[in-house]
Amino acid sequence: MSAALYLGGVRRLHRTGVRWPVRRTLGFLLAGLGSYAVIEFGFLAVYGPELRFAFSTRIALLLFVVPVLLATGKPLELARLTLRGRAARVFASFERSRVTRFLGNAAVGTVIAVALFCTFLTPISGWARTTPWADTAVGLLIPLIGSAVVLPLAGMAVVTSLALAAEFILAFAELVLDAIPGIVLRLNDGILDGVPALVTSPAWFPSTLRDQQMSGDLLWLIAEVADIPILILLFVRWARLDRREARRVDDLDDAELEELTRQHLRRRDG
Repeated sequence: MSAALYLGGVRRLHRTGVRWPVRRTLGFLLAGLGSYAVIEFGFLAVYGPELRFAFSTRIALLLFVVPVLLATGKPLELARLTLRGRAARVFASFERSRVTRFLGNAAVGTVIAVALFCTFLTPISGWARTTPWADTAVGLLIPLIGSAVVLPLAGMAVVTSLALAAEFILAFAELVLDAIPGIVLRLNDGILDGVPALVTSPAWFPSTLRDQQMSGDLLWLIAEVADIPILILLFVRWARLDRREARRVDDLDDAELEELTRQHLRRRDG
């Protein structure tokens, strides 16, 4: 359905004479939806109920990697260009809503990722992994949560320099915080999710403890690597904001610039 909506938007845009870059379409369909299909219909989803490392790796990739690859297709920008009438007004209201601004903050992404990864240290992950309907829900909800954070962030929403600096600091803090659940999984000698060892399993399956250790190793690796695109997105937002503010200053005449300087000096002296 996502592919149909995206391609429908591209077709509508072409009818208006506007060309949509092919690389964005390929990014959304092949990189974004393609990676989702590989994760959800491949090894990680098939063996997730039996193997901890497959389950945790699947969640980490769905949360971090798939949304970033979907964002390369600029789906929000495509929606802005193609929606008309009531649909356009609803979409614009959604983009300006407090929920969207809240989710598009890098600090929120940090909290969500850490909270989700901490569930691997509890029986919650064991229940979700071994309960069929919960395992299915994971495949649907986790990419939506990740996209709700990444897509507004990639949309380059207008923010202040101070707020953007704070997001940078929190994004760097996430490099440390994301590692904690993986490290705990790797170093703990007890089975944290409470699921007993399988009675029968293929010979190539790791032991229960080794399975948990592998889960910690991969979770740590993915979390650290996946933070890099977020930092890049924040840097791009900062560069664009700096250029926008520089253009505003350049557009001021001498009298306006002098008045702006006086206001700045008054605030500094005050």
